[in-house]
Parts: sequence; C-alpha cells; structure tokens
Amino acid sequence: MAQLELKGIVKSFQDATVIHGVNLTVEDGEFCVFVGPSGCGKSTLLRMIAGLEECTDGAITIDGEDVTDHQPAKRGIAMVFQSYALYPHMTVRENMGFGLKIAKVPEKDISDKVAKAAKTLQIEHLLDRRPKDLSGGQRQRVAIGRAIVREPRMFLFDEPLSNLDAALRVEMRIELAKIKSQLNTTVVYVTHDQVEAMTLADKIVVLRDGLIEQVGKPLDLYTRPANQFVAGFIGSPKMNFLSGVTHASGSGQHEILLKDGARLAVAGASAGVLGKSVVVGVRPEHLHVGSKHDAGLSGEVVVAERLGGESYFHVRVGDKTLIAKAPGDSPVELGERVGLRFDADKAHLFEPDGGRLN
Repeated sequence: MAQLELKGIVKSFQDATVIHGVNLTVEDGEFCVFVGPSGCGKSTLLRMIAGLEECTDGAITIDGEDVTDHQPAKRGIAMVFQSYALYPHMTVRENMGFGLKIAKVPEKDISDKVAKAAKTLQIEHLLDRRPKDLSGGQRQRVAIGRAIVREPRMFLFDEPLSNLDAALRVEMRIELAKIKSQLNTTVVYVTHDQVEAMTLADKIVVLRDGLIEQVGKPLDLYTRPANQFVAGFIGSPKMNFLSGVTHASGSGQHEILLKDGARLAVAGASAGVLGKSVVVGVRPEHLHVGSKHDAGLSGEVVVAERLGGESYFHVRVGDKTLIAKAPGDSPVELGERVGLRFDADKAHLFEPDGGRLN
C-alpha cells in the first residue's frame, strides 16, 4: 500500500491550463474516486499520477518519494483503462501473466499469482478461454486481474466500466465493491458517474474545470455539499434549486420569498442574509407531494416516472421544473396539480454565485 500526495499540480497544453494547482492527499489503503463532468481534468490528473502526462508544475510523491519525473514503470503503479487492451491470441491465463513474464518472474510464481487473482475475481473457469469468448464484463475482470497480479503499490482506474451496458455496469460496480477490500492497496478511480463514486469510494474528489470543488466521504458530500455545483452533481436525480430573497417570519424562522410570491420556511440561515438573494436547494426525497391547498408550492405534474418501488414526479412550478420522490404506488397522475412541501431543516442555502450559506 502507499500514500499519494499531489502538491500544487499544474498542467498546461500550450496556452491552455487544464489543471490549476491541485493539492490532495490519498491515504494509505484508501479508495479515492475522482468525479466530475466531462472535461473537468480528472483523467488528465490520473495520467499525471501514472506518469503518462508530464506535470507543468508541482510534485507527485508516493510514500514520501518524489516520483514526478519517474517513468511509469518505475512508480509501482498498475493502471486499468476504459478499453480492455487484451491480446486476442492469448488465453486469459496468458493475458493476466504476460506482464510478469516480460519482467522474467519465475513461471511458478506467475502461475500462483494468476490463480490467486482469478479466485478473487471469480474467473477461475475462464482461464483457458480467449478474449473473443468472453463477455464485456468478463474481459474487464481479466484486465483488472492483469493489474492485480503485479501487486503494485497503487491501482489507477480510468473509467473502467464506461464501455459496458447499463445492466452489466451495475453488476460490475457491485463486484468491484465486493473486491475493494481484497485489493488491499491504495486505489485512485476516475468516473463521471456519481452513483459509481458513491458506491465505491472511501473518499470522493469532486473536480470542475481543473480545480477541486470538495473532498470528503460520500455521505458528507451528499448531506453537506460545499457549494451549489457539488450539490447539483452529487445525487440522482439531482438537487432542485429555487431562487428567492430571505425574509424573517413571525415564528422566528427565515422564509424565502420566491418570484411568484410563494414563501418557503428554511432553517440555519444567519441574520446576515436577511433581505439578500439566495438559492434554496432541496433533494427530491425531501420534497413531498400533496394537496395543492396545504403547501407553499404548487404546480402541474408534467412527467411521472413509475419505477416500481418508487416514483419520480416532475412538477412545473412557474418557470422551474422540480423533481419529487414518492412511493411507487402514489396515486398522483400526469397533468394533476399538486402541492409540494419540505421540512425547513432539509433545505440547503447557497449564494447566487454558488457558495454555501447554511
């Protein structure tokens, strides 16, 4: 296992800077996930850790050793890419052991390491097949196994499930979650899928435009996002946002006066925000559908997603469409006018520029 430190990492391509002074520590044995929208710099950052891209500025250390200028092979890292990159003429056994063979590891040791990795990944029965005889998920397990047998200081995963179909992706995500503890080493994992990040990570790093927006445990990011960007990115469906102005209510709570005149009670706002423009964030599971007569908000159901055990109702409120989660057997119908309410302490308050207020 190994501790990874990124110190002031900058990456520029000619006049364009894509990574802006990133500082980060990934602890020994930690499963750290880089997440963010396409183009945010997560894969570029991973490639710099691997040594596949040079750093324009800053330093990368592994267990205190500066590896910034080391060749990839000298860093003690194994990387799993989006593509499986398996040799079609080799069996699974040969593919998994090929790197060790090139390194002149004794045949007996190669055989033992391959057998151990195959058992971990539950692909023992596939060892004598060739890649063309495998499904996409099986090929990805072989690619992961090829990395495991090297017993590296650190694993790097670059969106390894993105080429799989939806059902297989869910299956492989669960399998990765199961073997996470068996990897017994530090992992840095890149994905644009925040559900994947929440499932697998000990620590999530949310990136945007080459900058870190927030670092933390999955539930910490979910329950207390640092800003509106993180709040909207972490969670599926994403958080609802409404703009308004803060006022003091007669009960001592703060209220948000919306453009259409509706008033929403919120908790945790300081006296310093009274009379100021704010953005209220409410997650779909905290937005309750009811009668249009007993709620602060009302609107028309324009989409009803019936998923069996749960339903999601898209409700048009003024010029906004809000998403509310409800039980699967909720009687609400498409086109119905409904009321929406939420508990005051479930609201998140943000400044118009995105910073957190409460």
